[in-house]
Amino acid sequence: MSLAARVDSDTQLARLLQIGVVLEEVVEARAHRHYRTLPEAERDDVIEALLEEASEESHEHRRRLENLIDDLDATSVPFDEVKELVGNQYAKTKPEDFDGVLYDQLHGEETAYKFYDDLIDAVEASDAEFGVDRSKLLDTLRDIREEEARGVEEVANMMEERA
Repeated sequence: MSLAARVDSDTQLARLLQIGVVLEEVVEARAHRHYRTLPEAERDDVIEALLEEASEESHEHRRRLENLIDDLDATSVPFDEVKELVGNQYAKTKPEDFDGVLYDQLHGEETAYKFYDDLIDAVEASDAEFGVDRSKLLDTLRDIREEEARGVEEVANMMEERA
């Protein structure tokens, strides 16, 4: 999904943050699914820890994004509309489209990183006043983006070690 060049209103920001919430839900759900369906032969403590950590991180990211949304003076976009948007833009692939759990996890981490990177750029390009403190907003988004970057690096390193 291509974000607008800048974010100009609380409503637009709320919608983008809601997209982040749903994107995190997709990542969490896929990590849970992998965790539950991983064949016994492929199970090990490292993979299980990675998937559990990814799930917990996504849950925490959702909580932080929802707190930002609560601070905005905006009407929420219906959940089904946001979910459909995320499905059309970010969740076109299914876990089975990838050659293994790690490839799917890497895809999710990279997708989330890119989304937050674009959102930060759009907020920084805006001179709009938001119902949430701009510093708090950007700090939160940068922290989440950094955690996604670490996730990308962790999964990529694990894939390299197992190659």
